[in-house]
Amino acid sequence: MTDEDRACCAGSRDRQHSSVAEPSDERPADVPTATDPATADDDRTNAMTRLDGGPFLMGTDSGAGFPQDGEGPVREVTLDPFYVDRFAVTNAQFLEFVRETGYTTDAERFGWSFVFEDFVNDADRDRIARTADGASWWVAVEGADWLHPNGPSQTVLDNRSLLKHPVTHVSWRDAAAYADWAGKRLPTEAEWEYAARGGLRRRTFPWGDELRPDGEHRCNIWQGEFPEQNTGDDGYVQTAPVDEYSPNDYGLYNVAGNVWEWCSDWFDREYHTTDAYSYDNPTGPDDGTERVMRGGSHLCHRSWCNRYRVAARSKNTPDSSTGNIGFRCVVDAA
Repeated sequence: MTDEDRACCAGSRDRQHSSVAEPSDERPADVPTATDPATADDDRTNAMTRLDGGPFLMGTDSGAGFPQDGEGPVREVTLDPFYVDRFAVTNAQFLEFVRETGYTTDAERFGWSFVFEDFVNDADRDRIARTADGASWWVAVEGADWLHPNGPSQTVLDNRSLLKHPVTHVSWRDAAAYADWAGKRLPTEAEWEYAARGGLRRRTFPWGDELRPDGEHRCNIWQGEFPEQNTGDDGYVQTAPVDEYSPNDYGLYNVAGNVWEWCSDWFDREYHTTDAYSYDNPTGPDDGTERVMRGGSHLCHRSWCNRYRVAARSKNTPDSSTGNIGFRCVVDAA
């Protein structure tokens, strides 16, 4: 397996190799995500930070990551003002959305989702249908979904503290549907990186260049030898509450580690190096097969998936869902 294929990050639905059920019907490939601009007294912005936008340096020329992902070159991008969620969307917020709308997620429609093998509930071991190609630690568990993140025998309501954790097992389409319901949208990749950098220029992480400044854990990532042992030295083996650790200088929490976050853009390794790319409010290519994910997750480790750096990128198909993918939303500022 080559560096660019290292995907502890997330299992991906591959219908050609799937031995479990397909969804009974298909929803449209895209979900509307347009929103009206917000003002400071807009209810949507209560847990959001307003960012002024303007020019910033996006990407990296460092060799620390994966050039094959299209992390570079560094380029100056200009953005309009916008609001961004300070926290990833929680299980409690997604529960409210589902209760109000009756929404059915892609994982529920397929009948399964990817769970990290060590996390599968003992009672659900017989529901493992297969492993992900090239990443045996990801197993497709029948009945796993956002409400049952480790298998159908338990729900997030069985441990009320999990309501404050980020919702997982949401596909890009699920995230876009939630954002539309909330009167928001998913961030562009450029907006996500601008917000995650917190005003710092060309730094590795949202807080600087040291992973653990003064020995302090600043994010929830894999601790130990991946994938055999996670010591949990940062306080968590699975997801952490969305307000854990210190925020970046823009007041955003967990933009490194914890869960991957969906962006609105289609993924392309080279699009930003072509003449079609706009340096003003870039939105990515017009089409593709995979959507961008940013930020890394609690399963990232430097020995395998060194993608919790602020310039790192990854991708997955819009219908894929795993136990380490979530999202946050943005709103245009008036």
